[in-house]
Amino acid sequence: MTTKIGFIGGGQMGEALIRGIIKSGLYAAADILVAEPDDARRAYLNETYQVQAFDSGVPIWKSCDTVILAVKPQIMGSLLTVSEELITQEHLIISIAAGLPISFFEGHLSGLQYKIIRVMPNTPALVLAGASALSGNKNVTTEEMGLAKSIFDAVGVAVILEEQYLDAVTGLSGSGPAYVFTFIEGMIDAGIKTGLSRNVAETLALQTVLGSVRLMQESNKHPAVLRAMVTSPGGTTIAAQHVMERAGFKGIIMDAIEAATNRSIELGKK
Repeated sequence: MTTKIGFIGGGQMGEALIRGIIKSGLYAAADILVAEPDDARRAYLNETYQVQAFDSGVPIWKSCDTVILAVKPQIMGSLLTVSEELITQEHLIISIAAGLPISFFEGHLSGLQYKIIRVMPNTPALVLAGASALSGNKNVTTEEMGLAKSIFDAVGVAVILEEQYLDAVTGLSGSGPAYVFTFIEGMIDAGIKTGLSRNVAETLALQTVLGSVRLMQESNKHPAVLRAMVTSPGGTTIAAQHVMERAGFKGIIMDAIEAATNRSIELGKK
């Protein structure tokens, strides 16, 4: 077994990981293999990143010690079935398929001796700003978990958690970008409603969100403290805050994340 990394699936998330891995220097392009059935997509990955691209997973399992499964959850079972004879106990298997627990892979591989890591990433990984949570089974060593974390740190920030918390991660950060986009869309529409052009409203809304995140990261202050810094007595901000409090804004966010978490639990049981 060599120190090569392979991908089964060369979609957007797989591409983001490839780009981050190469940029970070974790692996050279020559040591990255991808299995992608679509001819045009395979050619694109090869030309753009100089990785080795194949139309089947056979070369991946035969040549790589770390294999990232980046396919849709609904085809994962059939993928494992056709690949089972190629998978060994030496492979480090990393899945980014949403909702599939580690037990799913152990069941399909007919044993508990395989090394499996489940990851919940999110779409900002596409611009190397993702948030990911990882959990491994008992066969994964500390060193291997460290390697997996470094892979996902290359496309953002990664944390290691017990698997029982990954449904909550799905509700918070996995689905989280959709909540943020909805909030930003509302800010833009409000700007337009109050007389700003769409371009100006979008520019100001995006920079406001980006700047607020950076301020919180760099100041290390609680969001309530930072909010108080903006809120003057009898001013515009407190008037807006009153409306949001009356509508139960924070409660709505909490309910939404809890609903997404519960749905993740339901999908995992299926």
